[in-house]
Amino acid sequence: MVGWRFVLWALAAAVVLAALVRAFVVDVYYIPSESMEPLLEPGDRVLVSRTEYRSEGIQRGDVVVFDGRGSLAPLHSSDPVLTQGAKKVGQWLGLAGSDTVYVKRVIGVAGDRVACCTGDDRRITVNGVPVDEPYLYPRDTPSDQAFDVVVPDGRLWLMGDHRSESADSRSLLGAPGGGLIPEDRVIGRAQRILWPFERSTEIERLELGSVWNSAE
Repeated sequence: MVGWRFVLWALAAAVVLAALVRAFVVDVYYIPSESMEPLLEPGDRVLVSRTEYRSEGIQRGDVVVFDGRGSLAPLHSSDPVLTQGAKKVGQWLGLAGSDTVYVKRVIGVAGDRVACCTGDDRRITVNGVPVDEPYLYPRDTPSDQAFDVVVPDGRLWLMGDHRSESADSRSLLGAPGGGLIPEDRVIGRAQRILWPFERSTEIERLELGSVWNSAE
């Protein structure tokens, strides 16, 4: 009997420790859609740092996971409480995606003017300078939707890499907030693909000098 109690206590302690780590240090998220292809594919599990932005600011080019409630998703779910609970368990176990958590790339930070599009190649401009985007899904254009926004303090302009399949800041043009996601809704930066093993790799941070230097 003592042995079983020890096992149960050890399991409970492990669950509590894992919950604390995932709540405050790092977490794992399931990728349910094609919106960030080719970098992230449906079914990928990504490791997300919850602590990185405590010591430094969010940068252009970062791939971030954020809570979309009040922007890309309704502020409150209409699902029954038991359904919401089952979804949360599936998300915590990495078996299902979230209806309210999204992963996108930061294109504009506070003070930036982000516009689309210019030139024959229809590139996005940041502060008037065309930006090279090597991460875009093959054959996708930077955007089929025109926009011209100035990012206010505390907000971000976010877009998916698979632009033709992504619901992102462009989807909210004309809505309250104009597609500008609050910085305090960012959960953390996606650091690594954990699963499947054959795709496991670090999600490298873009070198500002190579891609975004001229937008400073």
